[in-house]
Amino acid sequence: MRARIDITEVELATKIRAKYLRAIENEEWQLLPGSTFAKSFIRTYADYLGVDSRSLVEEYKLRYERPTESELRAVSPGLARDRRGNRTGGGRGGGGGAGAPRWAITVGLLAILVAALYFIGTRGGDDGDGGGTTPTQTQPVARRGARRGARGGGGGGERQQPQRRAAAPTLAGLRLIPSGDVYVCLVDQDGRVLIPGRTFAAGQSVPLQRARSMRVTLGNSNIAVRVNGRSVQVPASSEAIGFEITTRGATPISGDQLPTCT
Repeated sequence: MRARIDITEVELATKIRAKYLRAIENEEWQLLPGSTFAKSFIRTYADYLGVDSRSLVEEYKLRYERPTESELRAVSPGLARDRRGNRTGGGRGGGGGAGAPRWAITVGLLAILVAALYFIGTRGGDDGDGGGTTPTQTQPVARRGARRGARGGGGGGERQQPQRRAAAPTLAGLRLIPSGDVYVCLVDQDGRVLIPGRTFAAGQSVPLQRARSMRVTLGNSNIAVRVNGRSVQVPASSEAIGFEITTRGATPISGDQLPTCT
């Protein structure tokens, strides 16, 4: 909405149906064909708008994706074995004592948990102030250090894993929004003309342009400029204004650096 992009324009550029784009905007995930498609649509839509697609996909996964059955089995292998045992133990009757009833197992686990908490409480009370909190604070750190040491070939807990960085965008995006009559000439890094010296009126749609780098000549300041999804300040002027557009942003240019589209 801030970029004044019509949803039909996004539909044509991304090949994603408009109803799915509206569902993403409204977070109506049940209208999308599935989680895999939802993540793909979010990534494509975000790249088109020039925002961080990776963080949006990760946020979607954390907030709306449910763990698969295989992941649940990995977290609770004992529960999976108990289910397999119930299937092979002779049906509901238990096959003549093949396994204990579920309520008995639950009561037993609760009793063990209460006993463990009591034991920890009594042990912690003898250590003085804060003695009971030390094990819970240090043990996770020790386990993380051991895991890092195992992966690092004996380096211990001091070696840190390198953080993955998001891949840098390879194409710059330019959005132009005229507020009055303005001349526009745009060429890419190879000198290929993208907008051939055309005058646009206020409110007229200018197609979104993408390239590794671009140079633009604006006849005056009657226009809003957005580069890679961010607004660029256009100085007030009645004469030609120029910018060089890259994935890092917009840099003012002048003189013989201005493209002419002739």
